[in-house]
Amino acid sequence: MKDSLNLFFFGVYPYIALSIFFLGSLVRFEREQYTWKSDSSQLLRSSSLRWGSNLFHIGIISLFFTHLVGLLTPPAVYHAFGVSTELKQLMAIVVGAVLGIICLIGLLLLIHRRWTEIRIHHNSTHADWVTLLWILLVLAFGLATLFTSVQHTDGGVMIQLGEWSQRIVTFRSGAVGALEGVPLVYRLHMVLGMTLFLIFPFTRLVHVWSGFASVTYLVRPWQLVRPRR
Repeated sequence: MKDSLNLFFFGVYPYIALSIFFLGSLVRFEREQYTWKSDSSQLLRSSSLRWGSNLFHIGIISLFFTHLVGLLTPPAVYHAFGVSTELKQLMAIVVGAVLGIICLIGLLLLIHRRWTEIRIHHNSTHADWVTLLWILLVLAFGLATLFTSVQHTDGGVMIQLGEWSQRIVTFRSGAVGALEGVPLVYRLHMVLGMTLFLIFPFTRLVHVWSGFASVTYLVRPWQLVRPRR
């Protein structure tokens, strides 16, 4: 039973989540572009929005990219730059803790604001609450892994997680076996994180795609606007 669960959640589920993440986002953009937005509540009330939104976005975007780079970078690459596995583990703990706390503070401010401001509360959907609370769960378990990480400063678990991620994205076998002996708290954090990708296309999180797309403005051709005469 345990082997079957491991095979599903860490061998099959990642591909299910990523497939729904990409295909679901594409279908929603094609068929429901009017809903492709973040539904900002600033017009209803802007109290604590600036602090909450800025801290949350800085934290979660930084965490996403540090996870992406940290997990998908083979040891040989950072070893070539003189970074040992132990140093990388220490960097991951410190940076993860700082960014996690920043993100958590911002998220709690946003949740408090949405719960206590009556107009915002009544305009919140079930998807809004699922999104916020699910991110809170992912973040809580992520921060909980730090207490385990400080007991494994050799970076062994980090190597295993990286090996699993690299095997998944390159469609290589042996991904499930790479997690042998990895503590439960990491596994729960991983499953919750993958589920966030699963629900992504059905929530306001789709506006993240637009954020990345806005970078194209930096390289678009100049537009000459002539006045009407």
